[in-house]
Amino acid sequence: MSDRPTVTPHPVAAFPAPGPLPADLPDLLGRLAHRDPDATVVLDTAPDGTTHPVTRGELWRRVRALAEELHEHGIGPGDAVAVWMPNWSDALVWQFAVAARGAHVVGVNTRYGTEESGHVLGRARPKLVALAHGFHGLDLLERLRAAVEHSGVVPEVAVVTGPFGAASDGAEPDPAAGDVGAGAWTPRRHDGPEPARCDPAALAVAFTTSGSTGLPKLAAHSGTAVLTHAAADAAVLGLAEGDVVLGALPLSGVYGFNAVMAGLAAGAVVLLEPTFDADRVLDHIAAHRVTHVGAGDDLVLRLREAHERRPRDLSSWRWWGVADFQGRSHELAAWLGDEAGTQVSGVYGSSEVFALTAAWPADEPPPTRWIGGGRVVHPDIAVRVVDPDTEAVLGPGREGEIQFRGPNVVDAYLGADSPDVWTADGWFRSGDLGVLVDDGAFAYVCRRGDALRLRGFLVDPAEIELRLAAHPDVGTAKVVGVEGADGATTAVGFVVGAAGRTPAGDDLVAWCRAALAGFKVPAAVHVVDAMPTTSGTNGTKIKAAELRRWATEWAPERS
Repeated sequence: MSDRPTVTPHPVAAFPAPGPLPADLPDLLGRLAHRDPDATVVLDTAPDGTTHPVTRGELWRRVRALAEELHEHGIGPGDAVAVWMPNWSDALVWQFAVAARGAHVVGVNTRYGTEESGHVLGRARPKLVALAHGFHGLDLLERLRAAVEHSGVVPEVAVVTGPFGAASDGAEPDPAAGDVGAGAWTPRRHDGPEPARCDPAALAVAFTTSGSTGLPKLAAHSGTAVLTHAAADAAVLGLAEGDVVLGALPLSGVYGFNAVMAGLAAGAVVLLEPTFDADRVLDHIAAHRVTHVGAGDDLVLRLREAHERRPRDLSSWRWWGVADFQGRSHELAAWLGDEAGTQVSGVYGSSEVFALTAAWPADEPPPTRWIGGGRVVHPDIAVRVVDPDTEAVLGPGREGEIQFRGPNVVDAYLGADSPDVWTADGWFRSGDLGVLVDDGAFAYVCRRGDALRLRGFLVDPAEIELRLAAHPDVGTAKVVGVEGADGATTAVGFVVGAAGRTPAGDDLVAWCRAALAGFKVPAAVHVVDAMPTTSGTNGTKIKAAELRRWATEWAPERS
């Protein structure tokens, strides 16, 4: 038997249809401001941990002002603007103002180094870079100079001081110091006219893909797609005015971006966290009565640890849309349900098809409701499952590659020929394996490249990981496949012990053998001090490639 829930075909409840859309992306914010200019729309978090409200009217004034300045600096239809800053209200101002000019934003993670940022510049070829000044002691200007040298792209630079107006040392920036060869300036905070209507079909935002090989691609979406998806997510999540959405994941990533946009579409308040400190974020959840969180299990694991050190009131937390990055989602879902009565729903998404593209409805019972996948959030999104080799369409209950068609699917890839991700009949190949449960509802299994072919059977490594994680001495578990001496794939497990505990690898192999089919039992389980991880825009993920290298090097050993 396996700890992994069995998903069988059955009717899955439909979601409510989204309401009418604004005329374009800036019109979303403009309507909020005209309806109630004094209502809070954003809570900015200062370096000292205090939060500062930004009203709808103020945010809209800043968008109008920046849109006018962007016009003065020649930003227009089709241009790319790289926004290299943390979760400040300024990042939202730049998104809406750039869209008002018919241009598109390319978010750059503040953690990116020279190679990654240079790659983004080379692909996007931005005319302008909006660069955070004095954030968290980071010298982003030095990184930009290195990225310019790496890519050969020389953009104009707008030096942005953020919502609190100066660097952490109190010094105002010298715009000339930010010049990398095409000029530099600091945005003014004056008023501006109402922006003219922009083409909602124009590209509005691009996200880096995680990519299984090589450097990431840049998946771009139109303003209409952003609006359509934001309204659909708001309806599915039950968001309304008075709710508070946690914006702890970077806005440069699709997961953080879509959650925040859903909040804005509903007229909710967005709490922005430029850096992640678990105790501070937990304090803010309690103080500001946060209702909705979209995050991986890595983030919520840190929140639980902070809560165990000092409990807070989490009763406002109604919904958590979980992505399983660390194999802890089921355990944390049960804890949060008991602790706060939170509805925990597995979700699905990617840079190419947006985050929160699917989620499980409230009436789907756990543990199925906690796995990745769900019902697609908009009636125009179609999903099917096909045989990975023949692309024959499969019926419910049969595992294959998940494919999509609809307004959520990537509109363009920046700076490169379009990759071979579309079928002859126009469906987007996700590269993920899953099972169709009902028309429009599916269960995510794993990345196609992560599936293990063990003795002729296709096995999701999560089945073995869940069994390992159920052992009381195990904190985190990950399973990879490596080629054995006979050329066949062998499963190898890696675990980090629970606090104060050091399990024995042979005991964990026996633990798996007691519950799993023989061909799923790992050949070895290695106990390590920490997993190799990478921090991306959507959360912290375990580096499977590094574990495969370890497994190959340690093959003669048995932990």
